[in-house]
Amino acid sequence: MYLIKNGIIVTEEALLEGFDLLVKSDRIVRIARSGEIAPEPGAEIIDAHGGYVTPGMIDVHSDYIEHMTAPRPTALMDFRLSLRETEKELIAHGITTMYHSLSIFKSADYKYRPIREPENVRKIIDLIDRTHVDKHLVRHRFHARFEIDSIDEIENLKTYIREEKVHLVSFMDHTPGQGQYRDLEVYKKNIRGYQDVSDDGIEQILESHRTKPKMTEDAIREVAGMARERNIAIASHDDDSLEKLDLVKSFGTAISEFPITLEIAREAKRKGLFTIAGAPNVILGGSHSGNLSASEAVEDGCIDILCSDYYPAAMLHAVFQLASSGNSGNLADVFRLVSLNPARAVNIDEDFGSVREGKKADLLIIESLDDDAFPVITAVMVDGKLIQRTNYRT
Repeated sequence: MYLIKNGIIVTEEALLEGFDLLVKSDRIVRIARSGEIAPEPGAEIIDAHGGYVTPGMIDVHSDYIEHMTAPRPTALMDFRLSLRETEKELIAHGITTMYHSLSIFKSADYKYRPIREPENVRKIIDLIDRTHVDKHLVRHRFHARFEIDSIDEIENLKTYIREEKVHLVSFMDHTPGQGQYRDLEVYKKNIRGYQDVSDDGIEQILESHRTKPKMTEDAIREVAGMARERNIAIASHDDDSLEKLDLVKSFGTAISEFPITLEIAREAKRKGLFTIAGAPNVILGGSHSGNLSASEAVEDGCIDILCSDYYPAAMLHAVFQLASSGNSGNLADVFRLVSLNPARAVNIDEDFGSVREGKKADLLIIESLDDDAFPVITAVMVDGKLIQRTNYRT
Protein backbone atom coordinates (compact mmCIF):
# COMPACT_ATOMS: atom_id res chain seq x y z
CA MET A 1 0.00 0.00 0.00
CA TYR A 2 1.38 3.41 -1.00
CA LEU A 3 0.21 6.98 -0.56
CA ILE A 4 1.81 9.34 -3.08
CA LYS A 5 1.88 12.97 -1.97
CA ASN A 6 3.23 16.31 -3.17
CA GLY A 7 3.03 15.50 -6.85
CA ILE A 8 1.30 16.86 -9.94
CA ILE A 9 -0.95 14.02 -11.10
CA VAL A 10 -1.17 13.66 -14.88
CA THR A 11 -4.61 12.24 -15.66
CA GLU A 12 -6.24 11.56 -19.02
CA GLU A 13 -7.67 15.07 -19.13
CA ALA A 14 -5.69 17.39 -16.88
CA LEU A 15 -2.86 18.12 -14.46
CA LEU A 16 -4.02 17.84 -10.84
CA GLU A 17 -2.11 19.84 -8.24
CA GLY A 18 -2.79 19.50 -4.53
CA PHE A 19 -4.02 15.90 -4.80
CA ASP A 20 -2.84 12.61 -3.26
CA LEU A 21 -3.05 9.13 -4.75
CA LEU A 22 -3.59 5.86 -2.87
CA VAL A 23 -2.45 2.47 -4.20
CA LYS A 24 -3.69 -0.80 -2.69
CA SER A 25 -2.59 -4.17 -3.98
CA ASP A 26 -2.19 -3.64 -7.75
CA ARG A 27 -4.76 -0.84 -8.24
CA ILE A 28 -5.20 2.89 -7.91
CA VAL A 29 -8.02 3.01 -5.37
CA ARG A 30 -8.40 6.72 -4.66
CA ILE A 31 -7.36 10.16 -5.90
CA ALA A 32 -8.36 12.99 -3.56
CA ARG A 33 -7.34 16.42 -2.37
CA SER A 34 -4.30 16.52 -0.12
CA GLY A 35 -5.16 15.55 3.45
CA GLU A 36 -8.44 13.79 2.59
CA ILE A 37 -6.84 10.33 2.46
CA ALA A 38 -5.79 9.23 5.92
CA PRO A 39 -2.68 7.02 5.84
CA GLU A 40 -3.67 3.46 6.71
CA PRO A 41 -1.51 1.23 8.92
CA GLY A 42 1.32 -0.23 6.88
CA ALA A 43 1.01 2.29 4.03
CA GLU A 44 4.30 3.71 2.75
CA ILE A 45 4.21 7.42 2.01
CA ILE A 46 6.04 8.44 -1.17
CA ASP A 47 6.98 12.10 -1.53
CA ALA A 48 6.95 13.11 -5.20
CA HIS A 49 8.85 16.33 -4.38
CA GLY A 50 6.73 18.36 -6.76
CA GLY A 51 7.32 15.97 -9.66
CA TYR A 52 4.76 14.62 -12.09
CA VAL A 53 2.86 11.42 -11.27
CA THR A 54 2.10 9.79 -14.61
CA PRO A 55 1.00 6.46 -16.05
CA GLY A 56 3.75 4.07 -17.05
CA MET A 57 4.63 4.34 -20.71
CA ILE A 58 3.44 1.70 -23.20
CA ASP A 59 5.81 1.10 -26.11
CA VAL A 60 4.13 -0.77 -28.96
CA HIS A 61 7.02 -0.73 -31.42
CA SER A 62 10.65 -1.23 -30.44
CA ASP A 63 13.30 -3.51 -31.88
CA TYR A 64 15.74 -2.71 -29.06
CA ILE A 65 15.75 -6.34 -27.93
CA GLU A 66 17.38 -7.22 -31.26
CA HIS A 67 20.29 -4.90 -30.46
CA MET A 68 20.62 -6.27 -26.93
CA THR A 69 20.74 -9.88 -28.12
CA ALA A 70 22.95 -9.25 -31.16
CA PRO A 71 24.99 -6.06 -30.67
CA ARG A 72 27.35 -7.20 -33.45
CA PRO A 73 26.70 -9.47 -36.46
CA THR A 74 28.98 -12.10 -34.92
CA ALA A 75 28.00 -11.56 -31.27
CA LEU A 76 24.93 -13.40 -30.02
CA MET A 77 24.38 -12.88 -26.30
CA ASP A 78 22.60 -15.23 -23.92
CA PHE A 79 18.92 -14.51 -24.52
CA ARG A 80 17.91 -14.61 -20.86
CA LEU A 81 20.65 -12.16 -19.98
CA SER A 82 19.58 -9.90 -22.85
CA LEU A 83 15.93 -9.81 -21.81
CA ARG A 84 16.76 -9.19 -18.15
CA GLU A 85 19.23 -6.41 -18.95
CA THR A 86 16.77 -4.87 -21.40
CA GLU A 87 14.00 -4.65 -18.83
CA LYS A 88 16.36 -2.91 -16.38
CA GLU A 89 16.93 -0.25 -19.01
CA LEU A 90 13.23 0.02 -19.83
CA ILE A 91 12.36 0.67 -16.19
CA ALA A 92 14.92 3.48 -16.08
CA HIS A 93 13.22 5.04 -19.11
CA GLY A 94 9.69 4.69 -17.67
CA ILE A 95 8.49 1.98 -20.07
CA THR A 96 6.36 -0.40 -18.02
CA THR A 97 4.78 -2.33 -20.92
CA MET A 98 6.94 -3.26 -23.90
CA TYR A 99 5.79 -4.82 -27.16
CA HIS A 100 9.08 -6.27 -28.35
CA SER A 101 9.03 -5.87 -32.11
CA LEU A 102 10.83 -8.95 -33.36
CA SER A 103 11.37 -8.95 -37.12
CA ILE A 104 10.52 -12.03 -39.10
CA PHE A 105 12.57 -11.43 -42.26
CA LYS A 106 13.44 -13.70 -45.14
CA SER A 107 16.77 -11.99 -45.77
CA ALA A 108 18.58 -8.72 -45.12
CA ASP A 109 20.41 -6.66 -47.73
CA TYR A 110 22.61 -5.16 -45.06
CA LYS A 111 23.16 -5.15 -41.29
CA TYR A 112 22.65 -8.89 -40.78
CA ARG A 113 21.24 -9.71 -37.33
CA PRO A 114 21.42 -13.32 -36.18
CA ILE A 115 18.46 -12.71 -33.83
CA ARG A 116 16.23 -12.65 -36.92
CA GLU A 117 16.98 -16.27 -37.74
CA PRO A 118 13.76 -18.30 -37.21
CA GLU A 119 15.13 -20.49 -34.43
CA ASN A 120 16.32 -17.44 -32.49
CA VAL A 121 13.01 -15.64 -32.93
CA ARG A 122 11.27 -18.68 -31.47
CA LYS A 123 13.61 -18.67 -28.43
CA ILE A 124 12.92 -15.02 -27.68
CA ILE A 125 9.15 -15.50 -28.12
CA ASP A 126 9.23 -18.37 -25.63
CA LEU A 127 11.25 -16.27 -23.18
CA ILE A 128 8.75 -13.41 -23.47
CA ASP A 129 5.93 -15.87 -22.86
CA ARG A 130 7.61 -17.21 -19.72
CA THR A 131 7.84 -13.72 -18.20
CA HIS A 132 4.08 -13.88 -17.71
CA VAL A 133 4.67 -16.35 -14.86
CA ASP A 134 8.34 -15.75 -13.94
CA LYS A 135 9.65 -12.83 -11.92
CA HIS A 136 10.01 -9.77 -14.10
CA LEU A 137 10.22 -5.98 -13.89
CA VAL A 138 8.06 -4.85 -16.82
CA ARG A 139 5.18 -6.29 -18.79
CA HIS A 140 6.68 -8.05 -21.81
CA ARG A 141 4.64 -8.60 -24.98
CA PHE A 142 5.46 -9.87 -28.49
CA HIS A 143 4.90 -7.69 -31.55
CA ALA A 144 5.29 -9.89 -34.64
CA ARG A 145 6.76 -7.70 -37.40
CA PHE A 146 6.18 -9.90 -40.43
CA GLU A 147 7.93 -9.06 -43.70
CA ILE A 148 5.57 -10.18 -46.47
CA ASP A 149 8.31 -11.94 -48.44
CA SER A 150 8.85 -14.35 -45.50
CA ILE A 151 6.52 -16.88 -47.03
CA ASP A 152 8.43 -19.79 -45.47
CA GLU A 153 7.54 -18.44 -42.01
CA ILE A 154 3.78 -18.01 -42.48
CA GLU A 155 2.95 -21.31 -40.77
CA ASN A 156 5.22 -20.44 -37.83
CA LEU A 157 3.43 -17.11 -37.43
CA LYS A 158 0.09 -18.92 -37.39
CA THR A 159 1.45 -21.28 -34.72
CA TYR A 160 2.59 -18.37 -32.54
CA ILE A 161 -0.89 -16.86 -32.82
CA ARG A 162 -2.59 -20.15 -31.94
CA GLU A 163 -0.27 -20.56 -28.96
CA GLU A 164 -1.41 -17.11 -27.73
CA LYS A 165 2.15 -15.79 -27.81
CA VAL A 166 1.42 -12.88 -30.17
CA HIS A 167 0.02 -9.58 -28.89
CA LEU A 168 0.35 -7.37 -31.99
CA VAL A 169 0.90 -8.19 -35.67
CA SER A 170 2.28 -5.83 -38.30
CA PHE A 171 2.71 -6.60 -41.98
CA MET A 172 5.76 -4.96 -43.51
CA ASP A 173 7.13 -4.48 -47.00
CA HIS A 174 10.59 -2.93 -47.21
CA THR A 175 10.86 -3.34 -50.96
CA PRO A 176 12.90 -0.40 -52.35
CA GLY A 177 10.94 2.14 -54.38
CA GLN A 178 7.93 2.36 -52.03
CA GLY A 179 7.15 2.74 -48.34
CA GLN A 180 10.10 3.72 -46.19
CA TYR A 181 12.44 3.44 -49.16
CA ARG A 182 10.36 5.21 -51.80
CA ASP A 183 13.47 7.34 -52.42
CA LEU A 184 15.93 4.86 -53.90
CA GLU A 185 18.87 7.15 -53.19
CA VAL A 186 18.12 6.94 -49.47
CA TYR A 187 18.00 3.15 -49.78
CA LYS A 188 21.35 3.03 -51.62
CA LYS A 189 22.91 5.33 -49.01
CA ASN A 190 21.74 3.01 -46.24
CA ILE A 191 23.30 -0.01 -47.93
CA ARG A 192 26.59 1.78 -48.52
CA GLY A 193 26.61 2.85 -44.88
CA TYR A 194 26.96 -0.78 -43.85
CA GLN A 195 28.98 -2.38 -46.62
CA ASP A 196 31.14 -1.61 -49.61
CA VAL A 197 28.98 -2.43 -52.63
CA SER A 198 29.28 -1.44 -56.28
CA ASP A 199 26.58 0.10 -58.45
CA ASP A 200 26.18 -3.26 -60.17
CA GLY A 201 25.81 -4.95 -56.78
CA ILE A 202 23.04 -2.55 -55.79
CA GLU A 203 21.24 -3.14 -59.08
CA GLN A 204 21.34 -6.88 -58.43
CA ILE A 205 19.78 -6.29 -55.01
CA LEU A 206 17.04 -4.13 -56.55
CA GLU A 207 16.31 -6.76 -59.18
CA SER A 208 16.08 -9.41 -56.48
CA HIS A 209 13.45 -7.32 -54.70
CA ARG A 210 11.49 -6.78 -57.90
CA THR A 211 11.19 -10.51 -58.57
CA LYS A 212 10.87 -12.05 -55.08
CA PRO A 213 7.61 -13.80 -54.15
CA LYS A 214 5.43 -12.21 -51.47
CA MET A 215 2.38 -13.12 -49.43
CA THR A 216 -0.82 -12.94 -51.40
CA GLU A 217 -3.67 -10.74 -50.22
CA ASP A 218 -5.63 -13.89 -49.33
CA ALA A 219 -2.76 -15.13 -47.15
CA ILE A 220 -2.58 -11.79 -45.33
CA ARG A 221 -6.35 -11.81 -44.82
CA GLU A 222 -6.18 -15.32 -43.33
CA VAL A 223 -3.50 -14.39 -40.78
CA ALA A 224 -5.23 -11.09 -40.01
CA GLY A 225 -8.49 -12.95 -39.43
CA MET A 226 -6.79 -15.30 -36.96
CA ALA A 227 -5.46 -12.29 -35.08
CA ARG A 228 -8.81 -10.47 -34.98
CA GLU A 229 -10.54 -13.58 -33.62
CA ARG A 230 -8.17 -13.38 -30.63
CA ASN A 231 -8.50 -9.60 -30.12
CA ILE A 232 -4.93 -9.07 -31.38
CA ALA A 233 -4.43 -5.67 -32.98
CA ILE A 234 -3.18 -5.50 -36.59
CA ALA A 235 -0.85 -2.83 -37.93
CA SER A 236 0.31 -1.77 -41.36
CA HIS A 237 3.77 -0.33 -41.89
CA ASP A 238 5.11 2.64 -43.88
CA ASP A 239 1.80 3.53 -45.53
CA ASP A 240 2.59 5.71 -48.55
CA SER A 241 -0.62 6.00 -50.57
CA LEU A 242 -4.37 6.35 -50.19
CA GLU A 243 -4.79 3.08 -52.07
CA LYS A 244 -2.63 1.24 -49.55
CA LEU A 245 -4.67 2.66 -46.68
CA ASP A 246 -7.86 1.33 -48.28
CA LEU A 247 -6.21 -2.07 -48.75
CA VAL A 248 -4.93 -2.39 -45.18
CA LYS A 249 -8.28 -1.26 -43.79
CA SER A 250 -9.87 -4.15 -45.66
CA PHE A 251 -7.65 -6.54 -43.64
CA GLY A 252 -9.07 -5.20 -40.37
CA THR A 253 -6.01 -3.11 -39.61
CA ALA A 254 -6.33 -0.76 -36.62
CA ILE A 255 -2.87 0.88 -36.63
CA SER A 256 -0.85 2.75 -39.25
CA GLU A 257 2.81 2.62 -38.27
CA PHE A 258 5.03 5.39 -39.61
CA PRO A 259 2.86 6.92 -42.35
CA ILE A 260 5.27 8.38 -44.88
CA THR A 261 3.77 11.84 -45.38
CA LEU A 262 1.56 14.29 -43.52
CA GLU A 263 -1.20 13.76 -46.09
CA ILE A 264 -1.17 9.99 -45.50
CA ALA A 265 -1.12 10.43 -41.72
CA ARG A 266 -4.15 12.72 -41.92
CA GLU A 267 -6.03 10.29 -44.14
CA ALA A 268 -5.14 7.30 -41.94
CA LYS A 269 -6.55 9.11 -38.92
CA ARG A 270 -9.64 10.14 -40.89
CA LYS A 271 -10.22 6.47 -41.71
CA GLY A 272 -10.15 5.63 -37.99
CA LEU A 273 -6.66 4.15 -37.77
CA PHE A 274 -4.36 4.85 -34.85
CA THR A 275 -1.25 6.53 -36.25
CA ILE A 276 2.26 5.96 -34.93
CA ALA A 277 5.46 7.96 -35.26
CA GLY A 278 8.87 7.42 -33.73
CA ALA A 279 9.92 9.37 -30.66
CA PRO A 280 13.52 9.54 -31.96
CA ASN A 281 12.10 11.45 -34.94
CA VAL A 282 10.90 14.11 -32.49
CA ILE A 283 14.17 14.60 -30.65
CA LEU A 284 16.24 14.43 -33.85
CA GLY A 285 14.06 17.08 -35.48
CA GLY A 286 12.95 14.84 -38.35
CA SER A 287 13.02 11.42 -39.99
CA HIS A 288 16.40 9.77 -40.60
CA SER A 289 14.89 8.45 -43.86
CA GLY A 290 13.68 11.85 -45.04
CA ASN A 291 10.00 11.05 -44.47
CA LEU A 292 7.35 12.47 -42.12
CA SER A 293 8.37 14.92 -39.38
CA ALA A 294 6.86 13.50 -36.18
CA SER A 295 6.79 16.86 -34.40
CA GLU A 296 4.95 18.50 -37.29
CA ALA A 297 2.47 15.64 -37.46
CA VAL A 298 1.80 15.70 -33.70
CA GLU A 299 1.22 19.45 -33.83
CA ASP A 300 -1.10 18.87 -36.79
CA GLY A 301 -3.11 16.41 -34.69
CA CYS A 302 -2.68 13.45 -37.02
CA ILE A 303 -0.35 11.32 -34.85
CA ASP A 304 -1.89 9.37 -31.96
CA ILE A 305 1.07 7.38 -30.64
CA LEU A 306 4.80 7.75 -30.14
CA CYS A 307 6.98 4.64 -29.91
CA SER A 308 10.66 4.29 -29.09
CA ASP A 309 11.37 2.44 -32.37
CA TYR A 310 15.06 1.78 -31.71
CA TYR A 311 15.91 4.16 -28.82
CA PRO A 312 13.96 3.64 -25.55
CA ALA A 313 15.18 6.87 -23.94
CA ALA A 314 13.47 8.90 -26.66
CA MET A 315 9.89 8.53 -25.40
CA LEU A 316 10.30 10.49 -22.17
CA HIS A 317 12.29 13.28 -23.80
CA ALA A 318 10.02 13.54 -26.84
CA VAL A 319 6.98 13.98 -24.59
CA PHE A 320 8.53 16.81 -22.60
CA GLN A 321 10.00 18.42 -25.71
CA LEU A 322 6.58 18.51 -27.36
CA ALA A 323 4.85 19.76 -24.21
CA SER A 324 7.41 22.53 -23.70
CA SER A 325 6.94 23.78 -27.26
CA GLY A 326 3.35 24.71 -26.45
CA ASN A 327 2.18 23.68 -29.92
CA SER A 328 0.94 20.19 -29.02
CA GLY A 329 -1.08 20.86 -25.86
CA ASN A 330 -0.11 20.54 -22.22
CA LEU A 331 1.64 17.58 -20.65
CA ALA A 332 -1.63 15.69 -20.09
CA ASP A 333 -2.43 15.99 -23.81
CA VAL A 334 1.02 14.88 -24.94
CA PHE A 335 1.38 12.08 -22.40
CA ARG A 336 -1.57 10.27 -23.97
CA LEU A 337 0.72 9.62 -26.96
CA VAL A 338 2.78 7.20 -24.84
CA SER A 339 0.13 5.85 -22.48
CA LEU A 340 -3.62 5.87 -23.10
CA ASN A 341 -3.53 5.98 -26.91
CA PRO A 342 -1.21 2.98 -27.34
CA ALA A 343 -3.25 1.12 -24.70
CA ARG A 344 -6.39 1.74 -26.74
CA ALA A 345 -4.69 0.72 -29.98
CA VAL A 346 -3.69 -2.70 -28.60
CA ASN A 347 -6.92 -3.24 -26.62
CA ILE A 348 -5.56 -3.03 -23.06
CA ASP A 349 -6.98 0.36 -22.02
CA GLU A 350 -9.51 -1.11 -19.60
CA ASP A 351 -6.66 -1.69 -17.14
CA PHE A 352 -3.71 0.31 -18.43
CA GLY A 353 -2.69 3.63 -19.91
CA SER A 354 -3.94 6.29 -17.50
CA VAL A 355 -4.03 7.42 -13.89
CA ARG A 356 -7.60 6.67 -12.90
CA GLU A 357 -9.27 5.06 -9.91
CA GLY A 358 -9.73 1.33 -10.51
CA LYS A 359 -6.94 0.99 -13.06
CA LYS A 360 -3.71 -0.91 -12.58
CA ALA A 361 -1.08 1.01 -10.64
CA ASP A 362 1.59 1.34 -13.32
CA LEU A 363 2.98 4.71 -12.28
CA LEU A 364 5.99 6.97 -12.72
CA ILE A 365 7.27 9.94 -10.75
CA ILE A 366 9.10 12.31 -13.07
CA GLU A 367 11.20 15.15 -11.71
CA SER A 368 13.56 17.47 -13.57
CA LEU A 369 17.21 18.47 -13.63
CA ASP A 370 19.03 21.39 -15.23
CA ASP A 371 16.41 24.06 -14.51
CA ASP A 372 13.50 21.92 -15.72
CA ALA A 373 15.22 21.17 -19.04
CA PHE A 374 15.94 17.48 -18.36
CA PRO A 375 13.17 15.15 -17.13
CA VAL A 376 14.28 12.22 -14.97
CA ILE A 377 12.32 9.30 -13.60
CA THR A 378 12.77 8.95 -9.85
CA ALA A 379 10.20 6.23 -9.09
CA VAL A 380 8.60 3.41 -11.05
CA MET A 381 5.65 1.31 -9.94
CA VAL A 382 4.34 -1.72 -11.84
CA ASP A 383 1.24 -3.64 -10.75
CA GLY A 384 1.22 -1.65 -7.54
CA LYS A 385 4.77 -2.69 -6.62
CA LEU A 386 7.50 -0.10 -6.20
CA ILE A 387 10.08 -1.39 -8.66
CA GLN A 388 12.71 1.31 -8.61
CA ARG A 389 13.67 4.53 -6.81
CA THR A 390 16.41 6.83 -8.10
CA ASN A 391 17.80 9.55 -5.88
CA TYR A 392 19.85 12.24 -7.59
CA ARG A 393 22.44 13.76 -5.25
CA THR A 394 23.74 17.31 -5.06
